[in-house]
Amino acid sequence: MPPPRPTAAAAAPALAAAAAIGPYFAWEAWSPAASWRPFTDLLTPSVARDRVAVARSTLVGAFGLSSDDVPARVVASIYFMGVASRLLSPPYGAAVAGGALPQPSRANLWWRPVAAGPVPIAYGAVPAVSTAGAAPAEIASMLVTVPLAETVTPLLELFRAEFRLSPKVLWGNVASALAGAAGVLADTMPRHAARAGAVLDHALALPPLAGSGTVVRPAADPRRFLVRANCCLYYRIPGGGTCADCVLTSDADRREQWAALLG
Repeated sequence: MPPPRPTAAAAAPALAAAAAIGPYFAWEAWSPAASWRPFTDLLTPSVARDRVAVARSTLVGAFGLSSDDVPARVVASIYFMGVASRLLSPPYGAAVAGGALPQPSRANLWWRPVAAGPVPIAYGAVPAVSTAGAAPAEIASMLVTVPLAETVTPLLELFRAEFRLSPKVLWGNVASALAGAAGVLADTMPRHAARAGAVLDHALALPPLAGSGTVVRPAADPRRFLVRANCCLYYRIPGGGTCADCVLTSDADRREQWAALLG
């Protein structure tokens, strides 16, 4: 017997539940008086170049480096991962912790430029489908089919073309953003850890994320970790180092960081 079809649900309560997880999971309700810009602005080359330039300036100042030390394409990769996290974490959190998966389109999201930190995102009349009782595989499929395909994929294609970034690196960044969201959700709301991890398992087995990394569960704890098949290029910034999920991080260092998070 086929699984039941998703039923309509309210997005706002589910997004409010997601916002309780942390700042990367929070979308605001759109208001005409809050200086929001259409999400579609982010899909234009001039805006992408401007935001990467701002992020580059911030990194240069934070590390005390010269601009020549911080390649624009490296900053573009890191900036893209941050925006991908802001576009995926709220629907992911809403689906797991709020009982409904918002289904945003490029036409009903807005953003506001900031010099650093999570990019503010606002939503308008966003529909949602109930995830109460849905299997993790079904939630993963819906997450990849709508929020990822509608918002993240066109942004990825822009950054690939504009900054000459490898699709493998960019999809690895998306996988890292999802795994990061699953980890924060598990740490913040342990009662949802198993469901969040199962959704991650299924999402990273689906195209276009398949092959971007391996999900590891190093202990009996339901907390999952990602081992990427590539690198976001952060190590190219002097003093940047590598992340715990990076393919360049040694297994010993990786497991030490996992153990610290697992307590």
